[in-house]
Amino acid sequence: MPFDLSLFNLTHGAAGKSGLLDFFGVFFANNLPYILIIAVIVFLFKKRSMKERTSLFVFFSLTVLLSRGFFTEVIRFFYTHPRPFDALGFTPLIPESGNSFPSGHAAFFFALAAAIWYCNRKWGWWFLGLALLNGVARIFVGVHWPSDILGGIVVGFVSLWIVLKLIKEYLPSGIFDRVENEATEDTIGE
Repeated sequence: MPFDLSLFNLTHGAAGKSGLLDFFGVFFANNLPYILIIAVIVFLFKKRSMKERTSLFVFFSLTVLLSRGFFTEVIRFFYTHPRPFDALGFTPLIPESGNSFPSGHAAFFFALAAAIWYCNRKWGWWFLGLALLNGVARIFVGVHWPSDILGGIVVGFVSLWIVLKLIKEYLPSGIFDRVENEATEDTIGE
């Protein structure tokens, strides 16, 4: 895709020109996920009962597992797409292997960020922004095409939609009431 290559070159083209920029690119591509996981733990424990934490943990886990553990792997099984460094013949700033589409990081973190946004807009916007930063950083370091990140975003959002449909359709009422209450109140965790 010419647009994919152009956007990749624009983003990755800055790599290797500044040690500081490379440091932040690698940090956001590799280490930001750990910070996001810690932030999820803080989100879960902020002003919540054990029942609320459990409901949210299950909700987030189902969404992420469907996104990263199922859809991403199924797509990668049937569709092989080389990583930019394999296709263009350069050494990326971080090691990575396997198919690149869709981005597993983007699928995981956008599913999580969208689920958090569903529960709490304030926290959700932060998570969506940080997930996007991680995606851009993974393009910058040379391990993903922009279309890989976009594919991961779509997989993440679709996974949230499916989990919400399944919860509403198949689980007894009351099990995930707290998730629904947070979505409508939009005040928990502020």
